[in-house]
Amino acid sequence: MMLPMATLRYTTAGESHGPQLTTIVEGLPAGVPVRPEIVDEALKRRQGGYGRGGRQRIETDIAEWVGGVRLGQTTGAPVAIRIPNRDSRLDDLERTPPVHRPRPGHADLAGAIKTASNDCRETLERASARETASRTAAGALARCMLRELGIEVVGFVRSLLDVRADAEPTAAGLKDFVAARDASDVACPEEQASAEMIERIRQAKVDKDTVGGVAEVHVFGCPIGLGSFAQWHTRLDARLGAAVLGIQAFKGVEVGLGFGVAERPGSQVHDPILPGEKGAYPQRASNNAGGIEGGMTNGQPVVVRGAMKPISTLLRGLPSVDLRTGEALSSDYERSDVCALPAASVVMEQVVAFEIACVLREKFGGDSLEEVQAQLACHDRLARQKLGLTD
Repeated sequence: MMLPMATLRYTTAGESHGPQLTTIVEGLPAGVPVRPEIVDEALKRRQGGYGRGGRQRIETDIAEWVGGVRLGQTTGAPVAIRIPNRDSRLDDLERTPPVHRPRPGHADLAGAIKTASNDCRETLERASARETASRTAAGALARCMLRELGIEVVGFVRSLLDVRADAEPTAAGLKDFVAARDASDVACPEEQASAEMIERIRQAKVDKDTVGGVAEVHVFGCPIGLGSFAQWHTRLDARLGAAVLGIQAFKGVEVGLGFGVAERPGSQVHDPILPGEKGAYPQRASNNAGGIEGGMTNGQPVVVRGAMKPISTLLRGLPSVDLRTGEALSSDYERSDVCALPAASVVMEQVVAFEIACVLREKFGGDSLEEVQAQLACHDRLARQKLGLTD
């Protein structure tokens, strides 16, 4: 199928214990500065966080640029990214044996039945969250373009079990917010909340259990009108929901006030529209909509939250069966994490960034970054003229 030139998308390949992960990104304009430090920093953050398992001490993820980049810039061709797996042992049956006892909460059982197999290995190798390193690289690459257009994306851990952080990022204070987040072992910008989250994870490890929580992403600087009201599948909130729910172990998504809208009357939900300063677009008194109305950005920061369930692999196991005999047994143990929420917040940051980049490409088109920048500026001038905001 032929895709419009302004369509941005990516695809990934590779197994958890295969030789490498591969990412192909199509649709970026030429001339986007590829900043390896942005991509590699995101990959490094994805591997960190208190509660991670032994795999992270083996891998050191670095993106290798093998196509679509010349002299540090995109060429307009598909960008190919390779992330080698140091723990490559997929065909070693002693180190990576068949899995006949599926883990509750994982893709094991459904995948085995789907493929008419009693071995869960093929399913779990691809369903593994190791695959999110590919999506992290794709989203971080998209952030390279977004930064050139004045758009910043930040993700962090909002809550874990009964511990919740109240810190709110702002455009003006973003640098300090990111520094506080990065100083935390759980990607939480509040010191006290971080300490309590670490204690909850430590206790879960003692109990041979796992824990999840809520990650949150804010996007600053989006032009108004990204996304669409015309079709259900083009609405930005719908697309963000699909992207976040596509992350392994995520079971819920909220935009803005989210489920809180069901607990308030309309007068306490909808964000009042106020006159802007001279030459500026109308402003909002609040941001309960999370920066999206009618499927489109409205000029406020985009705010998305995702709920991650506890990791499916428990040290103590859970009731399961042997797929060869039907015998009741405890589930198999694959090396895993006690908590991967901090890492998941990094993945969520990148997939949100990629969707923002997608709708921006669809809105403004362009075969080069300069053309995209010109189209954005032209549209802004036209909109201001139509609203009588220019002299």
